[in-house]
Amino acid sequence: MKKTVCLIGKPNTGKSSLFNCLLKENKSIIMDEPGITRDRIYGTVNYKNKSFNLIDTGGIDLGNNDFNEDILVQASFAIDEADLILFVVDGKVELSASDYKIRDLLMKSNKEVIVVVNKIDNEKRKEELYRFYELGFEKIFAISASHKIGINELLNEITNDLNESDSEENTNCKFCFIGRPNVGKSSLINALLNEERAIVSEVAGTTRDATDTNFNYYGKEYTMIDTAGMRKKGKIYENVEKYSFLRSLKAIERSDVCVLVIDAKEGIIEQDKHIAGMAINAGKALVICVNKWDTVLNPDKALKEWKMKLEYEFQFVTYAKIVFTSAKTKKRIQMLMPEIIKAYENYKQEISTSLLNECIKEANMLHEAPSYKGRRLKINFVSQTGTMPPKFTLKVNDKGLVHFSYERYLENKLRSSFDLSGTPIILQFKNKNE
Repeated sequence: MKKTVCLIGKPNTGKSSLFNCLLKENKSIIMDEPGITRDRIYGTVNYKNKSFNLIDTGGIDLGNNDFNEDILVQASFAIDEADLILFVVDGKVELSASDYKIRDLLMKSNKEVIVVVNKIDNEKRKEELYRFYELGFEKIFAISASHKIGINELLNEITNDLNESDSEENTNCKFCFIGRPNVGKSSLINALLNEERAIVSEVAGTTRDATDTNFNYYGKEYTMIDTAGMRKKGKIYENVEKYSFLRSLKAIERSDVCVLVIDAKEGIIEQDKHIAGMAINAGKALVICVNKWDTVLNPDKALKEWKMKLEYEFQFVTYAKIVFTSAKTKKRIQMLMPEIIKAYENYKQEISTSLLNECIKEANMLHEAPSYKGRRLKINFVSQTGTMPPKFTLKVNDKGLVHFSYERYLENKLRSSFDLSGTPIILQFKNKNE
């Protein structure tokens, strides 16, 4: 397993700027839809043929001289997941009560901590670093995330115990079932594995992770990751619940495809959308599985109604394919693996530069970008610059002219021209000289 590094600190210390700087991209805005809670954002940092997982978290602050429950849970999750914690503080201001409260939490965790003093962009401020030793941690690094000062020194420290082999991973498709408790995740797993063509072997996961199941499906190896049910935040403060939730978050981070399981008997509730948002925020491919279809009366009529409900409730993830199954009767269970495989193939798909440019050129001919103060967005060139999920970089005359409605239009055009079902995609706009 890769090393996991977490950014933690009070608000406005520059954690997100550091996160984007380390990833060398704006990963934190992979989806920017209202109503999707973003508790933490995951990314993978590659540096000198080494790689590690990075987690960005929300700012931790004091409320009424104490942590409110949501912030305390978020802090606990972040600390428990991490192998190394980067405690980000603001180098321009004095240490506050919130900084010391976070210090106390980190001291109790017994995790390795590096204090990262951000916003240090000149030598004069660097001379004042001694005051941050008051926090009681041995390692202190001065950086400026916005000016990219001190970043390589910090990366060298983070990766000094990693070997190049640490970046090598099992290339099997990994997928997990996520959802509320008692929606039938375990039953679906058993139904899949009980098929005659599946050859099963179990291997233990790492500490704090669920057990992985490796199996062969039509001659190819796949890894299925089990997860516990994910309750609302307000119901997970007991230790057992907290660590089950942590394992589920970790399973999402380790997966390529997430299968969101919804109970056909209970219907769609807000928590289902919240859990889908976790997979989206982690940049994972997604399949929606409506389970317990055997409990539905008049299934032919209900199918049409359910599709309309799902289209309305999951407008933020219209690209996800939907499967209606019954783990109990195994009806339509054979439809699930093909959709998972298709989502995975699209998740790692590479599209030729010539086809991409033809697509965007045609899109622009059909519908020009709106003008703003007499200026209009011009797209000079597009290329694919990443996979898992697919990332497309568009060279433009001025990225400040990109309107969100036109960006959505371009995404829809790409999706209509190429099969990108099941996977999120990233559109990155850069000025011609960047």
